[in-house]
This record gives sequence, C-alpha cells and structure tokens, in this order.
Amino acid sequence: MLKIAFHPCYEHPLRQGHRFPMEKYDLLPKQLLHEGICIPDNFFEPAKIEKQDLIRVHTEDYVDRLLRLDISKKEERATGFPLSQDLVDRELIITQGTVDACHFALKYGIAMNIAGGTHHAFSDRGEAFCLLNDQAVAASYLIEKDFSKKILIIDLDVHQGNGTAEIFQNTNKVFTFSMHGKSNYPFRKERSDLDIPLDNNTGDALYLSILKETLPSLISSQQPDFLFYQCGVDILASDKLGKLGCTIEGCKERDRFVLELAKEYQLPIVCSMGGGYSPDIKTIITAHTNTYRLAQELFF
Repeated sequence: MLKIAFHPCYEHPLRQGHRFPMEKYDLLPKQLLHEGICIPDNFFEPAKIEKQDLIRVHTEDYVDRLLRLDISKKEERATGFPLSQDLVDRELIITQGTVDACHFALKYGIAMNIAGGTHHAFSDRGEAFCLLNDQAVAASYLIEKDFSKKILIIDLDVHQGNGTAEIFQNTNKVFTFSMHGKSNYPFRKERSDLDIPLDNNTGDALYLSILKETLPSLISSQQPDFLFYQCGVDILASDKLGKLGCTIEGCKERDRFVLELAKEYQLPIVCSMGGGYSPDIKTIITAHTNTYRLAQELFF
C-alpha cells in the first residue's frame, strides 16, 4: 500500500496572508481522495522528530536555538517565514514524516511526504522556506541505523539543493545529484556531487534527454541501495519562482522516468514534494497529483 505522510499542521501555521502557497498542502490530499488515487488508509500522521535524529546533520547549537525560538532576525529573514512555535512544530513533524516514510519504502518500495523536500536548510541555518533538511535527516538516519550503505538523493526541483550539498560534502555514503536552473536561486551555488545547471527556458525535450542520459548511468556507477527524490514541480514554465520551460506532461514524464528506474532497480524510494509556485493553484495540484498517480500505477 502506498503510504503518504500528511498532518493538518502542514498548512495551518502559515495559511493567512503569506505568499508561499500553503493551501496546496491542504488541497493535495483532498484531490487524491477525490480522484480515487488514494483512500484514507494511505495517509499517516507523523509525530515530532527527536533532537537526536536532527543533530546527525544539523549542528546542536542551531537545533537548540531553533527549539528555543532563539534565532536572530537576520536568520529569520533568510528563512522567509515569521518564526513561531507552530512553525517549528510543523518542521519537526514534516521531518519525522520523511523518516517514517523510509520504513514504508523499505516495506512497499515507495513512500511519499505531502510536504518536505526542504533542501535549502544547511547544517547550521535555515534558508528559503526551509528550516530543517528532511531528506538529509532521513538519509543520515538510514545510514546510522544500518538500513542503507549508500544513498542517492535525486533533486529535480528548479532550485539547487544547496543545503543538502553542504551537509553531505564530506561523506561518500550519500551522493547528491541536483539538476536545476542555472540562473535561479540560490545565486551562490554549493557543490553537489553532481550538478547539472540548465539554461533559462529549457523545455521538455532537452530536460528529459539530459535526465535520461544521466540518471541510469549514475545509478549504475554509484550503486545506491536507497533513493530520495525531491520532485518539485517548479520546473513548469508557469512557475513564478522558476525559469525553466517544462509542461505538465513533461513534468509527469520526468516523474515516470525516475519512478520506473527505482522500480526496475528495486531501489526503495521516498518522495518529498518540494516547490511549486504557479499562479494557478490548479496547475500546482495537477502536477503534484500526477506523481502520486504514477506511484500507484507503477508500484501497486
């Protein structure tokens, strides 16, 4: 059974008066149920993650200050969010959702988190709507608990996974792959194990050609035993914060290719939704819904 992390707090702490499209976190599970892609049993509610799981990748000083709501105004501005207890609780729950999803992926082949993909969170700070790096925390958890020997993080959000790259820069147990807009945020890029920067307006044909040329050989060379997929839908031409030129169908084909590879190579995969900022919320929901539809079709 496809298991999906979702908690009502994913949306509510920021739903009023913020430009970040929080409503997608409320609408997406409703759409999945409406279309019959999922049933209520597909969803699970995570609890808050424990500090010990966070400090494998985040500094203890940063985690402690975050838990005390004691970050500076400069640090707060960098996150793009007004700091609050509800917000911190939300981040703790999202991160645990990705950790929990790992166990379901090991059992069923795939699991999802409605939120997550917070790849701009560094070891010692938050940035760009990201306070804690859920996939980094979960990857470190798998290695620490000996569930995995080598992990591949596939980051296909339009923005480089700069925080993830920084966190894993000194280990060979996690390989970071980011394919992103060259001239988009972050304007100072970190160095992933493999970065593929794309020119503005890169469309479906070129995007998919590069991905299909790169990912199979990467899996072959790195021999991972677990995958994380940051499947942001901000690669769409309509996205307000992206500069690429992909269509809904191209985005769906991207997801199909990644999930088919995971299935073919029998690699457990955890998907976190990442970004999506098209002006029409229907576009965002349609693009994200496609990912779940494919997961059901290919794995169940």
